[in-house]
Amino acid sequence: MAKSLVIIPTYNEIENVEAIIRAVFDLQKDFHVLIVDDNSPDQTGERVKELQAEFLGNLFLETRLEKSGLGTAYIHGFKWAINKGYDYIFEMDADFSHTPSDLIRLQRACMNGADVAVGSRYKKGVNVVDWPLYRVLLSYGASFYVKLITGMRVHDPTAGFVCYKREVLEAIDLDSVRFVGYAFQIEMKFRAYLKKFKIEEVSIIFRDRVLGKSKMSSSIISEAIWGVFVMKMRSLFLKNKF
Repeated sequence: MAKSLVIIPTYNEIENVEAIIRAVFDLQKDFHVLIVDDNSPDQTGERVKELQAEFLGNLFLETRLEKSGLGTAYIHGFKWAINKGYDYIFEMDADFSHTPSDLIRLQRACMNGADVAVGSRYKKGVNVVDWPLYRVLLSYGASFYVKLITGMRVHDPTAGFVCYKREVLEAIDLDSVRFVGYAFQIEMKFRAYLKKFKIEEVSIIFRDRVLGKSKMSSSIISEAIWGVFVMKMRSLFLKNKF
């Protein structure tokens, strides 16, 4: 069995899902793919089911009843991956904002000593393509804010392109992870940081999606701003339980 699993959450990604799956398998590396679909009305899950016949034993689908948030989709995938015994477990978006070939670089970082490898937009300047200026400033400002509040020396704590060693996910109480939006990415890195796992950043180029619609919303931004402060306070008062 492959040692590496790429988890891709989807909701209405019919325009991207086949292409992203084929791009991962075209790498001809030992990657399996798990699509966690939130019962997409556009039939994303049905297209994945059709592709499973072509990629038998390498492509998997978990369908949830409804749209329940990015964080819970990844938690579902993490538990599935741990149960199946994968050693390297990846997060990746379906919309090609992450370059599939960079999976190899993230895996290499974990094979060479990192416990968590983060595909970083900000390790070497600002490597973001086709974003409006306000989104760049919002994202970069959020990263600075997170570093200030948490003490993590991670340039891109909100990044969603990540490789975890299985041991990291086994050490984190996944059922106690509170955030469901993009702040989930911050919480996972913070929990790994508190447990003294080695987090290494790999510089990548991030591209805005071309097809489909962004899932960003004001509630997601609010969760990230206020939630990070609350998360830090909880970690101070609940050291043994966080």
